[in-house]
Amino acid sequence: MPRAKTTDQEFMSVFDAVGATKASLLLGVTERNVYARRERLEGKYGPISAPSKQAVEYPGRVPLSIKNGTILVGSDFHIWPGPMSTCQRAFLKFCKDIQPTAVILNGDVMDFPRISRHPQNWESAPDPQQEIEATQDYLSDLVNACPRRTQRYWTLGNHDARFELMIASSAPQYRGVKGVHLSDHFSAWTKAMSCYVNEGVPGGATMIKHIPKGGGIGATRNTTLNAGVSTVNGHLHSQNVRPFSDYNAFDRYGVDTGMVADKEHRAFSYCQDSALDWRSGFALLTYRDCRLMYPELITKWSPNQVQFRGEIIRV
Repeated sequence: MPRAKTTDQEFMSVFDAVGATKASLLLGVTERNVYARRERLEGKYGPISAPSKQAVEYPGRVPLSIKNGTILVGSDFHIWPGPMSTCQRAFLKFCKDIQPTAVILNGDVMDFPRISRHPQNWESAPDPQQEIEATQDYLSDLVNACPRRTQRYWTLGNHDARFELMIASSAPQYRGVKGVHLSDHFSAWTKAMSCYVNEGVPGGATMIKHIPKGGGIGATRNTTLNAGVSTVNGHLHSQNVRPFSDYNAFDRYGVDTGMVADKEHRAFSYCQDSALDWRSGFALLTYRDCRLMYPELITKWSPNQVQFRGEIIRV
């Protein structure tokens, strides 16, 4: 059934609130037609402006708008010096092959066991400088693998935060000294606490941040239930997608991207050889007309292979 015609005042109110891309979805017309009508109405009423910024700004939140494109999201890299994990290599390959609109490192890119609040065991662990250098090498490869147009974000994880928290708590007077902030060492990546994709778009709004709301087997579902939008998190290492349906027009999804690290790595020796319900992998988000399609997972299959869309891919 065709939508009722929108009055001039209704059109201007929608355009002023959400801009052209979101207005085209809400009004059921093409973006080109939205701009054409705006131009006609400006001749009658004067300038009609799109919102220049969010009405409410949240510290550390980065907005991202994607109408048609993809986001590659990886979490929990826990990078140590030494050979790359299977999914580190796979993440590089997918950046080259898919050429995503954006790449998001969704927290715990680094491990920092030496500055952990947890007791250290006898096994040797890298110093922070060694971890920083290893991570710089890997992220440099990642930047080179991405197209120039790819947007790059790093949402902070609890392990990442160890670096600045230790300095801030022990030597707060060093606040302005170059090198004491993680950003000083990784300038090619935009740092954030969260990345909010297509805010306000029905079926497309997606909150990406490291830590979900709560834990346990229902964490991904409970997080998106609480958020009211699709959510993508790391931290739990489990890797799964939980769709959620209600009386709204579109499904939303709770995504645990898993861990890019190998769960057998000695960084996790504190688990005492337990049977871990963890999976190595990452996620691919695809948007069509600003709406999020069913999220896809890339998962480790063997030490040199990952599985994706029914195929075994060597990395």
